[in-house]
Amino acid sequence: MGKPTGFVEFRRDPPKRRPVAERLKDWREVYQDWPEPNIRAQGARCMGCAIPFCHTGCPLGNIIPDFNDLVYKGEWLRALDALLATNNFPEFTGRICPAPCEAACVLSINDDPVTIEYIEKALADRGHAEGWIVAQPPPRRTGRKVAVVGSGPAGLAAAQQLNRAGHAVTVFERDRYIGGLLTLGIPDFKLEKQVVQRRVNLMREEGIEFRAGVNVGVDLPVAELRRSFDAILLACGATQARDLPVPGRELGGIHLAMEYLAQQNRLLAGEQIAPAERITAAGKRVVILGGGDTGADCLGTAHRQGAVQVHQFEILPEPPQARRPDNPWPQWPQVLRSSPAHEEGGSRDYSISTVAFSGRDGKVRKLHAVRVEWVAPDGTGRPVMREVPGSEFELETELVLLALGFLGPERSGLLAGLGVKLDARGNVQVDRNRMTSVPGVFAAGDSVRGASLVVWAIAEGREAARGVDLHLMGTTGLPQVLSR
Repeated sequence: MGKPTGFVEFRRDPPKRRPVAERLKDWREVYQDWPEPNIRAQGARCMGCAIPFCHTGCPLGNIIPDFNDLVYKGEWLRALDALLATNNFPEFTGRICPAPCEAACVLSINDDPVTIEYIEKALADRGHAEGWIVAQPPPRRTGRKVAVVGSGPAGLAAAQQLNRAGHAVTVFERDRYIGGLLTLGIPDFKLEKQVVQRRVNLMREEGIEFRAGVNVGVDLPVAELRRSFDAILLACGATQARDLPVPGRELGGIHLAMEYLAQQNRLLAGEQIAPAERITAAGKRVVILGGGDTGADCLGTAHRQGAVQVHQFEILPEPPQARRPDNPWPQWPQVLRSSPAHEEGGSRDYSISTVAFSGRDGKVRKLHAVRVEWVAPDGTGRPVMREVPGSEFELETELVLLALGFLGPERSGLLAGLGVKLDARGNVQVDRNRMTSVPGVFAAGDSVRGASLVVWAIAEGREAARGVDLHLMGTTGLPQVLSR
C-alpha cells in the first residue's frame, strides 16, 4: 500500500471520453489518453486490503493490489510483470471486461471502486509502446502437437499457454479473420482491431500457427484432425443465437445482432458488401431487442451509421440505480448499467415483450408489443411474467436487431463429429481437467460456460491448457487458474 490515505485524498477519476459529437463521426475508441499523474493517483486509491476481495471478483486471480501499488510508485515495468503473470491479454480485458474485480473492491462497500480495468489498459498500452511486451518463444519443444479450434479469447489464451509449455500449436478459425468475437463481434469504438492484430502478430512470432478460413468438421474432417494432433482443444464459442419466433419474423430488415455487428466490422476491415446484403441503420428508425452489452454495441453502431431514431427494449424490469438489500457487496451488483453508447442518444424501455412484426413488400414496418409485469415467484422460485391488459402498442421501424443472447455452441459439424457429450444446457461437458467425454479432446470458454465474459474466457483457456499439458506430459508447470 503505497499511500495509506490515497483512498481518502483521491476520488475515482477514470479516463475521459471523447465528446459525443466528435466520436460519432468515426469508429475509433471512445476514451481519450489518460495522463500519467492521474493514473498514479488512481493506483494510490487501492487500500492494500488485508483480504483483497478484488481477487474473488477476478476469474484470472490478477494480483491487483500489487500492480496498483507499483503504478502509484511509478514502477511501470514491475507493475506490468505482475499483471502479465496472470493475464495473457490485459489490452483486451482493459477495454471490454465489465470489471467484476471493481464490483468486489472493498471501496465499493460505500464509495466508488478503484479504476482497476483502466489501470490494466494503461499498463498494457504502455508495455506495447515501450517495447516491453515482446514475443517469447519457448526455449525448447516437446514434440507434441495440439490443435486449438477457435481463435477467440479462450482459444488465444490456451494457444499461448500451450506454446509456452513447448508444444507445437495450430489454431484453426473458420472465418478469414483471427480473433473470434474480439475481431468480428466487438465494435471498433470499444476495441480497435489493430490491438487484436498486434497480439496475434506477437503470437505468430512465438511460433503459433494460425489457419484461418478452415471450418473444422466441414472443410477439414474431424478424423483427419484427430490423426494429425496429439490433443485437441475446443474453443468454438457459444455462437448459436437466440431468435424470436413470432409472426412476421421472416420479414426483411429483421436481423440477429451478430450478423449486423460482424458485417460492420468486415466493412471497416475493407471488405466489399453487396448493396442487397448491406445491413445499415442509415436514415432508419431502429429497434434493438435486448438490453445487454450486445444491444449496447448495436446502439453505438446504429448511431455511427446515421440512424434517425433508436429504441432499445428489454423484456426484464428496469434494474435499480443502487444495490437492493438482497444483493449485498461483494456480490455482482444487479443495478442499472449504462455504456458510452447510451450517452450518445436513443431511448431505453423495460418490461416490454414483442409479440409480432408487420410490414409491406416483404419489409418490416411495425413492431407490435405489449408491456409486461413480473409478479411474485411461483413454486420454482422464479418471478412469473404476465401481460398488462390494455398495454398493447406498435412502433414504426425499418430495422430490428435481435440481441437476445446465445443458446450455446453449434452442435452440428465439429461437436457432432467428435461425439462429445453435452450438459443439460447444451454446452460441452468437461471434467476437472477440462477434458471432454472424448479422451484427448478438451474444451474451454463459452462452449463450456455458455456466453460469458472475456475474462472468464481467458481464465478457461489458461486452465484448459494446463489440462492438456498434464494429459500429454504427465506433469505440468502451467499455473492453475480456476478452482476445481
